Amino acid sequence: MKSKKWILVVISLLLMIAVQAQQSQHAKKELPNILWLTSEDNSPMLGCYGDSLATTPNLDKLAGEGFLYTHAYANAPVCAPSRNTIITGVYACAAGNDGMRSYYPKSNIVRLLPEYLRSKGYYCTNNFKQDYNIANVRKDLWNESSNTAHYKNRKPGQPFFAVFNTVISHESCLHKPDSSTPKHDPDKVKLPPYQPDTKAIRTDWARYYDYIEKMDTWIGEMLKELDEAGLSENTIVVYYGDHGGVLPRSKRYVYETGTRIPFIIRIPEKFRRLYPAAAPGSKVDRLVSLVDLIPTMLSICNIPVPSYLQGNAFLGPQKTPDPQYVHMFRGRMDERIDMSRAVRDKQYRYIRNYMPYRIYAQHIDYLWKEAAMRSWEEMYLQGKCNEVQSRFFQTKPVEELYDTEKDPWEVHNLAGDPAYKNILLRMQTENTKWMKQIHDAGFIPEGEVEKIATKMPVYDYMRSGAQSMDQLIAVSDLANFATVKDIPKLSKYLSDPNVLLRYWAAIGLLQLSDKAREAVPALKRALADSSAEVAITAAEALYRLGDKNESERLLLQSLNNPGIMVQVHALNAIDNSCKPDGQTRKAVADLAARQAVKKNEYISNMTKWILNKP
Repeated sequence: MKSKKWILVVISLLLMIAVQAQQSQHAKKELPNILWLTSEDNSPMLGCYGDSLATTPNLDKLAGEGFLYTHAYANAPVCAPSRNTIITGVYACAAGNDGMRSYYPKSNIVRLLPEYLRSKGYYCTNNFKQDYNIANVRKDLWNESSNTAHYKNRKPGQPFFAVFNTVISHESCLHKPDSSTPKHDPDKVKLPPYQPDTKAIRTDWARYYDYIEKMDTWIGEMLKELDEAGLSENTIVVYYGDHGGVLPRSKRYVYETGTRIPFIIRIPEKFRRLYPAAAPGSKVDRLVSLVDLIPTMLSICNIPVPSYLQGNAFLGPQKTPDPQYVHMFRGRMDERIDMSRAVRDKQYRYIRNYMPYRIYAQHIDYLWKEAAMRSWEEMYLQGKCNEVQSRFFQTKPVEELYDTEKDPWEVHNLAGDPAYKNILLRMQTENTKWMKQIHDAGFIPEGEVEKIATKMPVYDYMRSGAQSMDQLIAVSDLANFATVKDIPKLSKYLSDPNVLLRYWAAIGLLQLSDKAREAVPALKRALADSSAEVAITAAEALYRLGDKNESERLLLQSLNNPGIMVQVHALNAIDNSCKPDGQTRKAVADLAARQAVKKNEYISNMTKWILNKP
């Protein structure tokens, strides 16, 4: 009798294993639905991330049912370059699209995410934001892309990939005049040490927490709709913010506050093979960034990950080993030209500023719509900011290094501390290695990008052999770290056949400012350069050296250049050099009048600022 019982037990176990194996095989063949819920402009100001002031029950619940990523980052701290990186799987700065709203053509090598998923049979919908920062996106990219696009419109049994985006938490929510008392208490806000303690700043922080709560309510509604449709058990839910923000010195800046994002994935039990940790409710400390989304989605759907993609799959059969670093970039922000790169491991953040002669807080029309930004500036102009709070209105160091565990607000720059020399060198090396690997196009001034883009996609140009990344990086390093003894080298590069080397040589002399006096003859010759970008940079350097007549004449002439980004560059140089009176005022006013017809937002913003600034 006992032996018969044992035989029955063994048979039962074998049957159970066979059934589980069959179910597992079925699950491998079955494609999961994928639902992306994205919010705009918010750092991880959520209860599940330990924020005690946040009211986010729906996202907290989602984190309890899924997996919360503790080290998730946007690669760009502003929407359009970030969304370009998401939809292409290529860093926007690798294709000349790191400038805000820079609509240049895409390489045919680079495919967009819906193209891959639709080829696998997915019904792909986008509700509703695109903002991909590229020209001529094909109209049939999505099955639906509008504010009525929905997965419910697919064929019976068809798997779906659906994106729903909310603007509730967008920066613009703080632009509206509001005299009501915030629901969240301004007095309980923990202000960062780099911001002064003013009523306007505290109120904006509290109001933003109110909008985060409203965004969380929207998340709850979307999840309820999925559940009521009976789809939760077949759908992987991905929630993330498109970049950090939104209070001053967050959005647009490659600090933790501008790039760290909330990122939560809920995976149904039937797809447990995809779990990144032992059980739902776990926290995952793998470094992930938004460039990883395409390879991860392809891996989940058993689509081969092509080699040109620049991110790492963090789920599925093509999952890569945990990376040691994530990378970020900053290019032109609206009407203001700048360039920074950042690399982050789990403890340290390194920032390289390639235009350190520009202050952090360059006036951007859209940013200054926030009462908090205006309040901070007022305090600075009145001399009421301490040293840490004043830095935002001053020029940048070439390098920044922060221990984010000891210094989460990133105010203690360790780049010059001998105790951190090895860490600095390691992060420098990684930043350089990454720029070479991705063929970083950020070294090309945008006026030259405009020219290149009329002939071929910048992504293809950077891989054509036309430029040497080693040489570009070497000359930009020379420019940024130059001393007086390097002036002869920079002056020689000013006449190099390569326009980009001439441009970076001019930047080096501009950065040296009044120390570059012996380079005046070379800079004067550069005013006649065939590249307007080189001539404008040389003119600004000359103006700072006191040679105002010739340099001002060149800058004003550049306002008539047909290139929009050349005009933007000239306006930036004028704003940082010339007094807005006499001929300068007239030339800027004439350009403003022309833009009233052509309506280029960034030129209009710059001319308005120059003509009306205090």
